[in-house]
Amino acid sequence: MLLLVPACGGDDDGGGGKDGGDQKSNSVGSDKVKERDTAASKAVVTVAPENNADDVATNGVLKVTAQKGKLTSVKVTDDKGGEVPGEISKDGMSWEPSEHLGTGTKYVVDAVAEDSEGRESAKHSTFTTVVPKDTFIGYFTPENGQTVGAGMEVSLNFNQPITNRAEVEEAVQVTANPSVPVEGHWFGNQRLDFRPEKYWAAGTKVTLKLRLKGVEGADGIYGTQSKDVSFTVGRNQVSVVDATKKTMTVTRDGKLLKTIPITAGAPATTTYNGKMVITEKLQVTRMDGATVGFGGEYDIKDVPHAMRLTTSGTFIHGNYWKAKSIFGSENVSHGCVGLFDRRGGSDPTTDASWFFNNSLIGDVVEVVNSEDKIVSPDNGLNGWNMSWAEWTAEQ
Repeated sequence: MLLLVPACGGDDDGGGGKDGGDQKSNSVGSDKVKERDTAASKAVVTVAPENNADDVATNGVLKVTAQKGKLTSVKVTDDKGGEVPGEISKDGMSWEPSEHLGTGTKYVVDAVAEDSEGRESAKHSTFTTVVPKDTFIGYFTPENGQTVGAGMEVSLNFNQPITNRAEVEEAVQVTANPSVPVEGHWFGNQRLDFRPEKYWAAGTKVTLKLRLKGVEGADGIYGTQSKDVSFTVGRNQVSVVDATKKTMTVTRDGKLLKTIPITAGAPATTTYNGKMVITEKLQVTRMDGATVGFGGEYDIKDVPHAMRLTTSGTFIHGNYWKAKSIFGSENVSHGCVGLFDRRGGSDPTTDASWFFNNSLIGDVVEVVNSEDKIVSPDNGLNGWNMSWAEWTAEQ
C-alpha cells in the first residue's frame, strides 16, 4: 500500500514535470478566455435614419440592420413610451416597423446584435418625424359592437380629399369570421366602402382595423387613427317590394315571415329599383318636401316608423294620412315605400310598427318592377347593386 502512495502522489520528477505542464496549459487557456471576453464584438448595428435626424417620413425610412452578426433585440418607442410594432427578419439581419410612424413625434431606437462568438454590440439613436400640414380621419359605419343585418357595408368617409388612395386603402383592413374575401371600392376621393361578394352570413363577426396613423393621404396631409372596430351580423333579412303588385315579402334566413301591402311611388314620382340597405331608424321624424326637391308639396312633422334607404331621402315608413284601402292597391307616394300606420306610431298591430320592430340597420329592402332606374350604389350603402367584377375592378 505504501508503494502505491508515491505513484499516486506524483513525488517523482516526471510526475512533477507533468503537473507543471498542466498548470502552464491552464494559464494559457485562461488568458485566451480573458482575451475573448474583452475583445470588441464584430457585429455592427446600423439605424436609418441617422441619429438626431428631423423631418423623417412616416413610412419607408426607419430600418435597423446588422452586419457581421445578427440582431437579438430592437425596441423603438415614441415620446409617450408607446412601442412601435415590428419584427426581426428570419435571418436576423434587419428589422422594420409593421405600421406607419406617427407625425411630429420623437422616436428612440435601442438595438442589440451578436457576432458569431456571442459578443454583443448595441446602438442607441433618436429621430423626429415630419410635422404635417394638416391631418385627416375616417368616419366609420357601423358602430363598434353593433349588431346589424346581412347587407351592412363597412363605410369610411374621410374629412379630407384623398389622393394617395392605394396607400390609404392598404392601411385599412376588414376581416370576417367565418372568413370570406372582403374588398374595398372608392366612391370619389372621400369615401371607401368594403363588402364581400354576397351578403354576410348570419352570425359573422366583422372587424375593421384602421391603421391610418402616419399615412399620407394627400400632399402633407396625414392620418391620425389607429383603431379596431367590430360588429356582428345578426341575421339575413331581405324584404322584396314589388311596386307592381304593391306588396312586400319579408324573408329571414330563407324563411318567409310576412307579406305586407304597400304603396310605392306614384307614376310621376316613382321609387328607385334595386337593393337598398337600412341605414337609419327613426321612431318619428319630419319629412319636408322642400328638402328633397318637392317644394311645398308636403311637410309632415310626425312621420312614424321611418327607416332610411338612400342618402337622397328614400325611406320605408309608416303612413297614417292615407286610407288603409290604398295599401296594396295604389302607388301614391313621392318615392318612398309606405306601410299602413296610426298617427303617433303607438299601435303595435300595424304593418309599419311590425316591420320597424323586426328590422335592423343593415337589413336589405329590394325594390323590383318599379318604373324607375336602379338606385346609384353610392346613394346610401347600396353597393350591392354593383356586380363583384365591377366592385373589384381596378380604380
